[in-house]
Amino acid sequence: MLRLTLLRPASVPVTVFRAAAGRVEESVTNSKAGTVKARRRATLSSEVGGRVSELPARKGMRVRQGDVLMRVADGDYRAAVDLQDSALEAARSGRTEACRTAEQLDRDLARNQALSRESLVSVELVDQLQSRRDAAAAACASAAARIRQAQASLEAARVNLAKTVLRAPFDGVVADVTTELGEWITPSPPGLPIPPVIVLLDDAGMYVSAPMDEVDVGRVRVGQAVRLTLDAFPGRSFPGRVTRVAPYVQDVEEQNRTFEIEAEFEDAAFARRIPSGTSADVEAILDARDGVLRVPSSAILDGDRVLVVKEGRLESRTLTLGLKNWQYAEVRSGLAAGDAVVVSLDRADVREGARAAIAAESSK
Repeated sequence: MLRLTLLRPASVPVTVFRAAAGRVEESVTNSKAGTVKARRRATLSSEVGGRVSELPARKGMRVRQGDVLMRVADGDYRAAVDLQDSALEAARSGRTEACRTAEQLDRDLARNQALSRESLVSVELVDQLQSRRDAAAAACASAAARIRQAQASLEAARVNLAKTVLRAPFDGVVADVTTELGEWITPSPPGLPIPPVIVLLDDAGMYVSAPMDEVDVGRVRVGQAVRLTLDAFPGRSFPGRVTRVAPYVQDVEEQNRTFEIEAEFEDAAFARRIPSGTSADVEAILDARDGVLRVPSSAILDGDRVLVVKEGRLESRTLTLGLKNWQYAEVRSGLAAGDAVVVSLDRADVREGARAAIAAESSK
C-alpha cells in the first residue's frame, strides 16, 4: 500500500473558473488600431500675403465662431477703401449736379414749347433746348452708372480689406499656430493655397474612426452600441454608438480588406478632453444576453471542449455554445452551474485524465 502511494503521480495544480450565470455579448472589434478624430478640422491662412500685425490665437486656446485669429498689416488696403469711398462721394456729387441741370433744361424746354405753339419763339430754339435737355438727361444717367461703379469698387476694396483678417469659421480649439507676430506670409503661386498658419479643431464632434474586417460588414449597423477603449486610459472602457458604416472597402493589403466605421462617445464632455490622433479601439456589440451560464472564452479548447476538475481528475466536456466574444462564451449544454472549469491551460501536463488539485479560483 505504501508503494502505491509513492508511485502515484502528483496532482497538477490548476486555476479554475466556476461556471455561473452572467452577461454574454457577441461582438466584433477593429482589425487595426482606430484613431480619435475631430468631425471638423480646418487648416487656415489669410487670403492675402503680408506682415502679421496681430496674432491673438495661441495653441490650446478655445475660440468662438467669428473670433479674430490673425490679422495681416492692412494700411494699404484701408487706404484703398478710403480712396474708393472718396470716389463714391465724388460720383454722387456729380450725379446731383448733372441731374439738376437736366431738370432745369426739362423745365426750360416745356416753357419754350408752349411759347412756340403761340409762335412767340422759333422752332430752332426749341430744337436746341431739346438737344441740350437730352444731353443733360444722358449725363444724369451716366452719373448714376458711375455711382454704381464706384459702389462696386468700394465693395471690392472692403472685401480685400476683410481678407487681411483671419476669423474662426466655427467654435473650437486652436490645435497649432505656425507663424509669429511680425513674420511675413507670402502668397503661393496661382492655383496653389497659401500654406496654413493655424489649425482649428471642433472638439465638440470628436469620434473614433476604426477599420473593421470585411467579413463583418453585414453585421455592423448604425446605432449599435459599442465599447471604446483608449491606450491613454488603460483598464477602462467607454460606451458609445456607431454613427457611420462606410459603404465601400477602404484598405486593401494583400488579402486583408477592411471597411471603416465611425463611433461617437456617449459622454461628449469626456470626448472633448481626448486629443485628436489618439489611438483607440472599437468593440461593436452585436447581441447580448443576461443571466446565461457562461465560462471564459480562453478556457475553451478545440472542438468546443473544456477541462473540468471532477473528483480529483481532469474530465473533458463537449459544450454547446451560444453567444461568444473574446471574454466569455454562453454555455447552452455540457456544464452545470458551479462546475470547476480549468483556465490555466499553459502547462503540458494539464490534459484529460490527469490528476488535478485546485490551486486557485478565478473570477473572470
